[in-house]
Amino acid sequence: MRTIDFSPLYRSAVGFDRMASLLETAARATDMNGWPPYNIEHTGENTYRVEIAVAGFTTDDLAIEMNEGQLIVKGDRNVGADTDQKTYLHRGLAQRAFDLRFQLADHVLVTNAVLENGLLSVNLERQLPEALKPRRIEISTGQTSRLEDQRAAA
Repeated sequence: MRTIDFSPLYRSAVGFDRMASLLETAARATDMNGWPPYNIEHTGENTYRVEIAVAGFTTDDLAIEMNEGQLIVKGDRNVGADTDQKTYLHRGLAQRAFDLRFQLADHVLVTNAVLENGLLSVNLERQLPEALKPRRIEISTGQTSRLEDQRAAA
């Protein structure tokens, strides 16, 4: 595996430390085992959906958090008492714990999460504050501004 050193970027660029840490996180993410499988879907102009295959997990076994621009989905299935009573000839369904992390862009928030038919769907939306949205500035003629100046002086 090839490793990339981002320290020269830290030495020569100011304010780009978040971008470098994102690149480092992406490089580490390729080392993950890919379980559980998931999809990231672009569902609209400002909406997204992360679908995670969580067969056998219930809502009590799953936790979703947002922390410092990161979506964290954890699953920990308590199988203790359930497996004591079963004898498996073949056990192909993975029931191990997982911890998936997704770096979110600024102003992306979780709108809801749904568990249905073994798929956990986490819906996301980019919600720009009014101050960051483009706004149209009305252009007035010179005469209207002179009238407003005269009214203000009176």
